[in-house]
Amino acid sequence: MEWLIRNSEENFALTDLTLTEKDLPSGFPGRFSFHQLALVGGKQEGSELLLIQVGQTSLRVSPTRGMGVIDACHAGVRFGWDSPVKEIVNPAFINLEAFNGTGWLEGFNEMVTRCGYQWAGHSGSDQGEMLTLHGRIQNTPASIVRLHVEDTPPYRVTLSGRVDERCFKRTDFEVWMHLHITPGSNCIELVDELTNRSDYSSEYQVIYHNNFGTPLLEEGAKVLVAHEELSPFNRDAAEGLDSWSDMPAPTLDFGEQVFNIKPLSDKDGWGWAMLHGASKDKAIKVGFDTETLPVMTLWKNTDTLKEGYVVGLEPGTSFAYNRSLQRELGLVPTIAAGETKRFSLRFEMLVDSESVSKGISEIEVLQATGTARLLQDPIVDLG
Repeated sequence: MEWLIRNSEENFALTDLTLTEKDLPSGFPGRFSFHQLALVGGKQEGSELLLIQVGQTSLRVSPTRGMGVIDACHAGVRFGWDSPVKEIVNPAFINLEAFNGTGWLEGFNEMVTRCGYQWAGHSGSDQGEMLTLHGRIQNTPASIVRLHVEDTPPYRVTLSGRVDERCFKRTDFEVWMHLHITPGSNCIELVDELTNRSDYSSEYQVIYHNNFGTPLLEEGAKVLVAHEELSPFNRDAAEGLDSWSDMPAPTLDFGEQVFNIKPLSDKDGWGWAMLHGASKDKAIKVGFDTETLPVMTLWKNTDTLKEGYVVGLEPGTSFAYNRSLQRELGLVPTIAAGETKRFSLRFEMLVDSESVSKGISEIEVLQATGTARLLQDPIVDLG
């Protein structure tokens, strides 16, 4: 079964769509609901929010904000973070060039934020062009949105959106973004397909800025990443290198520390990272296909709760440096005319001690297949 929620090319849009398990195939197991909301007031005026529940898992997704996942909940545990930005900000109210190219931060509050696809990383000049922080895709509304529910077991639910980056004489990128939830599972699967519709090849970058705060993040929480190399992003991060994986309590004036990671891959070509709480009874485990997402950034922003106490587990084509600094690192890939690149991620929401212990063991086993190198100095000289 499928519902077309919007198609800008046909000037078609449903409004106030509500579905329950009664609208699904008779064999669908467990609870299901879908609600479409139009938001009003403040900077979220005109934003759209989709609420999906499948069994014990629920998601909030905004098509207006590039199909960003605001947060998720599984078995009563929330996965996401608390940003000072409280509204689902309509991109119409954001100037990406503000604050020296960091206006992107005015809308930043999602659990899953896509950075890209023409570029990602820090703002700054590249070949005479000013690049704003983390690109444009997260502030571009979806042109087409569909909801699909399989008619036969396992009755997988898929929310899909198409978000385009198109500019005359510059870019013709089409991105299909898919979120999959299977009844009875504790996992969310994300599969994005970037197609270059231009007749010319083009550079591209993407970083999946996956962000988690309380209740996972707390004093004594820990990040695990199976890796072959880890280095500090800059001199500030170098000062925290010895404790890169350890999470402190909310700390006034902490600022942020960022680390560059080259992951190890399992037999299926996937890298794995985890954030678990101090008591090891709650965790998020993030998997990613290293064929197209070969590196990962760890963003450790353990500032005060009010200012944004959050850690980012961020697979990508690239690190968070400005694009101009990454060509020499081989981290500015090219997509040929007509080519499609596929990016796959998996979010395992672990809510009991047994599953967390199993996840920790799996990452430790993967780590044992390689040797972890810890570089003392940044791989890029930022001056």
